[in-house]
Amino acid sequence: MKEQPTQLRLDNQLCFSLYAASRQVTRLYQPLLKAHGLTYPQYIVLMILWQHDGLLVGEIGKRAQLNSNTLTPLLKRLAQQELVTRVRSERDERQCHIYLTEKGKALEAACSCIPQQMLAQTNMPMADLQQLKLLLDTFLNSQLNDS
Repeated sequence: MKEQPTQLRLDNQLCFSLYAASRQVTRLYQPLLKAHGLTYPQYIVLMILWQHDGLLVGEIGKRAQLNSNTLTPLLKRLAQQELVTRVRSERDERQCHIYLTEKGKALEAACSCIPQQMLAQTNMPMADLQQLKLLLDTFLNSQLNDS
């Protein structure tokens, strides 16, 4: 059997390491979020709203890096859970602001321990996690600047 070139080996691919790490992080979050009836993408959207309530749907999508096909049903489910409300813009009916309800605001305090619980599950030193985040942010910013 012919030996595969090293550049085509899966274990040499940055993309696979990023993909596998992303899946593992999402898997670690699942039980923490399930206790609050949330999925990981819903949690991301709520974190955005906890920081900037009342954003337009498009701005939430941009910050969460979610397209409208994913974001629209996600926001609908959050509204069904009475965590957010959708308010049409008075200036432009096509635009919709998303606001946290009192229940959505209260969930912030309940979820405040999740980041620390998540970090504890990684079994990695904090300095390594901080360096990893810095490198990933640098990578993401370089890609966003090229887009």
